[in-house]
Amino acid sequence: MERSADWLAQAQADLAAARLMFNNGFHEWACFAAQQAAEKAAKAALQRGGRDTWGHSVATLLLALRDLAVVPDLLVDAALELDKAYIGTRYPDVHPVGAPHALYTRGEAERCLNYAERIVEFCAHLVAALDQG
Repeated sequence: MERSADWLAQAQADLAAARLMFNNGFHEWACFAAQQAAEKAAKAALQRGGRDTWGHSVATLLLALRDLAVVPDLLVDAALELDKAYIGTRYPDVHPVGAPHALYTRGEAERCLNYAERIVEFCAHLVAALDQG
């Protein structure tokens, strides 16, 4: 069943959650929610294009979108940064010492939010274009 609208709606909700986390100083959760927003937006575009939506790597998902559209290298680079927030933001044993809450900075969270906003916007435009084409 094609559910790109649901994927995109959840991507936008995750982006809003990332902003809330950022504004309240939960930088690790802002990074994770930003990664989730980008992942779900990419899955929306892939699903709308009739492609598989398997996996959690935003970069891999964006590369798969290249079958449907020109995906700028800058977005793939941004996705590689977001992918680093998938596990390390949540699990202390990923790091040699310290809890994720103490290891993610405001600057990192701000960058992740910016990257996710660009990827969500790109994917939303692609979904709309695929709807028309």
